[in-house]
Amino acid sequence: MKLSQRLNTICKLIPPGSRLADIGSDHALLPTYAVQEGRAVSAIAGEVNRGPYDAAAKQVAEAGLQDKISVRLGDGLAAIQPGEADVITVAGMGGALIVRILTEGKAKLEGVSRLILQPNVGEDLVRRWLLEEGWLLRGETILEEDGKIYEILTGDRSESAEKENAELYADTTVGEPSVTLDREQLLDFGPFLVRAASPVFHKKWIGEIAKLERVAGSMGRSDSEDAKGKKEALERHIEVLKEVLACLPKDKPSFN
Repeated sequence: MKLSQRLNTICKLIPPGSRLADIGSDHALLPTYAVQEGRAVSAIAGEVNRGPYDAAAKQVAEAGLQDKISVRLGDGLAAIQPGEADVITVAGMGGALIVRILTEGKAKLEGVSRLILQPNVGEDLVRRWLLEEGWLLRGETILEEDGKIYEILTGDRSESAEKENAELYADTTVGEPSVTLDREQLLDFGPFLVRAASPVFHKKWIGEIAKLERVAGSMGRSDSEDAKGKKEALERHIEVLKEVLACLPKDKPSFN
């Protein structure tokens, strides 16, 4: 069985011997592979829709893993009970939806030691939730596959989470010439990702800047004072993003 680069990267973040719950499991590829590879001793594949649920059940049956993988129909963490999993993965949906799932199912996080989260958009929302809920942001990965860029965030339970997060999100000077990033900027960029500043990271943010410039351009067609104010604020934000990227060490982008 072969996984996509995205799912394979997520699988490698599952500690060996874990009890896994994969929320929004689709075809149950991740839990099936994780059990086969020994990353998970057991798994729950949760799915909210009947079609993907049926596909997941078929995948598990074909792999002969019905005794180790439970396929369940449920909305978010409603598919699991407290104490059933010590690792939860939520991948392939928007950051706002991931935050809703975690917030509504907070009681189900009892005994969970690791969250592996892959939002398609709204990564900053997920980082903010982890920070506010006392989870330590253990690491971040960014990758490109089939023309799409993905960020994978790992949050751990830790007795020293408050102290380590304070250090992680403290004002940080990066680049040459240097630029200082505050907590809000680190939540946007990702504290690990901006320090590494990989080519994929640059590519993502060049694309984000292009999107924002298109939005600013559309705002320019309105004569209202409110629109003008929003346009000016957005243009200042774009200039800050450009300044940060231009200071980072790898593959400095050109905005000309």
